Amino acid sequence: MIRAETEDSWILITHPDHARLAGKFADAWGNDYFAAPEEFNSVRYAVYHHDDGWIQRDANPELTPAGKPEAFTRALVGAYSAFEEIDLPSYLEVRAKATSAVAEQDPIAGIIVSMHTVNLLTEQADLSTLRPEHRLPHADFVKAQQDWQSSERTRLALDQAVLQRGFEFLQACDNLSLVACAGYDQPLTLRHQHPDREGQRHALKCTPTGETSFTITPWPFRNVEAEFTLPIKRIPKGACTDLAGYREAYAAAETETKTLRLAAD
Repeated sequence: MIRAETEDSWILITHPDHARLAGKFADAWGNDYFAAPEEFNSVRYAVYHHDDGWIQRDANPELTPAGKPEAFTRALVGAYSAFEEIDLPSYLEVRAKATSAVAEQDPIAGIIVSMHTVNLLTEQADLSTLRPEHRLPHADFVKAQQDWQSSERTRLALDQAVLQRGFEFLQACDNLSLVACAGYDQPLTLRHQHPDREGQRHALKCTPTGETSFTITPWPFRNVEAEFTLPIKRIPKGACTDLAGYREAYAAAETETKTLRLAAD
């Protein structure tokens, strides 16, 4: 889940719905200044499906020991602990499912999702939070993902630069979607710098201008303004006193539509 908060409610968005929003950003990308990445069909598939490993877990949501819906929150935007609010073995299981499910449909997309997974578990992770008994499983998992990437890249005779660009593109779309879903309220530079049509790389700055509106500078999208919708569920905090009550409230909650607006600065 992705979790935002009001005074009396939790606003919840599933990881797959967050990924679909990221995919909509991918579809909107590209103008006279910025081009979409090469192998775009595979990259697009990776963006849309990079969190499919969460489908089963989000269908049976959990509570944290503090009685909050287990989720990614805006406190983790820009300071990602990689493991969100779940234990590492469960997180590794989710990430393994994400890679394998995508690779089964599109091997190039699978490599890009695996690169994203490794990045979450290394560069973006606070490894000081690893419990001693989890250090070896973490290292083994990362190595297995990297070895698989290498063998698939060789088997498919893929250009590493093309894969790297696809990975960076996925992470920018993912980052922007997390900002929007979690209600992040501070300016933020999206992950990685991105090439214009001349090859010059640019940092993309995202600035909130309201609860559901943001500007992006420089502007990478096709239209000068863009509007996106996102399904959410609103759960009363009082329903989260125990897991059974929370799951019942989540299953019964109506799906609402949140509208997001992006514009050039």
